[in-house]
Amino acid sequence: MSKTIVLVHGAWLNSKSWELWKARFEAKGYTVIAPDWPGDEGDPVELKAHPNKALTHFGPKEIVDHYETLIRALPEAPILMGHSAGGVFVQHLADRGLGVAAIAIDPAPTPGVGIPLDGLLSALPVLSDPFSGAKVVSMSKEFFGSRFANGLPRDQVDAHFERYIVPTAGKVYWDGVTSGGAGTIDWESAIRAPMLLIGGGKDLIAPSSMTESIFKKQKHAASLTELKIYEDRSHYICAEPGWEEVADFALAWAEKNQRAGDAAKAA
Repeated sequence: MSKTIVLVHGAWLNSKSWELWKARFEAKGYTVIAPDWPGDEGDPVELKAHPNKALTHFGPKEIVDHYETLIRALPEAPILMGHSAGGVFVQHLADRGLGVAAIAIDPAPTPGVGIPLDGLLSALPVLSDPFSGAKVVSMSKEFFGSRFANGLPRDQVDAHFERYIVPTAGKVYWDGVTSGGAGTIDWESAIRAPMLLIGGGKDLIAPSSMTESIFKKQKHAASLTELKIYEDRSHYICAEPGWEEVADFALAWAEKNQRAGDAAKAA
């Protein structure tokens, strides 16, 4: 059984957003690797004050390629877990035969799957600016509290916004929604690892209906595909109260259903 986990963050967050999950899994004896997207390295407070312009060079394809290089260099095939855009990237990494199990949490718009109205509305702050694809974009605290982390108690919004939120690349949105992202996914893959999709019933960024649509596509793969919806959770499911339940469920599922590491290497 693999004892390595790779955590893939989404837009508006960086590796610091995984600090609670990382500590929880390490306490269980796992080696946990949470790489940043290229250009997302650093403290969120500093990044908000001084956004990294290098982000403008990296879209979904470049980010997935970055993670693939890191994963192939590991001494064993890992469990892959990703949130939001990271949930999309985990699907692409699994499609390339990587990992012993893949967990996609609140996956963002995925190539080949329609986007519901709530998802489009949440993307408007970026997509309504036709030039944002070449910009580093910042999230407002109001948007964070009302749509991104609408499941977070109001008295915790300020602290979470300051600690975890970072600017993101408009290119990730434009390439992901309008330009095919990191490429197509083989829904009938024979090499994809077992996959669990997790959604939140109160998610306004990547609605659970979209997670269910992705599940209906992914279940055509040769390996196991399962779906778990937490009806009372928002897009901020990995850090809002009750995150421990989600983390423990994801890890237990991966421990039970992962394939042999040799199978991942062969793929």
